[in-house]
Amino acid sequence: MGFCWEQRGCDDEMLSRCPHNVPGEPCPADCFYTACGLRTHSVETDIDALLNPELDYDSAVKQVCRFCHFFLTNGPRFEQGSSHGPRRESPNRFIL
Repeated sequence: MGFCWEQRGCDDEMLSRCPHNVPGEPCPADCFYTACGLRTHSVETDIDALLNPELDYDSAVKQVCRFCHFFLTNGPRFEQGSSHGPRRESPNRFIL
């Protein structure tokens, strides 16, 4: 069994026809099936945790995980050896 941030909210049949199922792109936060009902989910408010440059945000297949306290504190870090290889996006991903 994988981590909660590695699982999409829809089943295989729905995934086969989902317009959000784009390789390499996370499920958008406004999709009904990405809502998280786990008791571990809570929205993070600490800006330093949200902007952590060492966290592998690409490992979360849903955007809602990327601002979840549980993912931000327990998700994979690049120094731990990410399964996604080298970082694809800027470490300052929120800064334009």
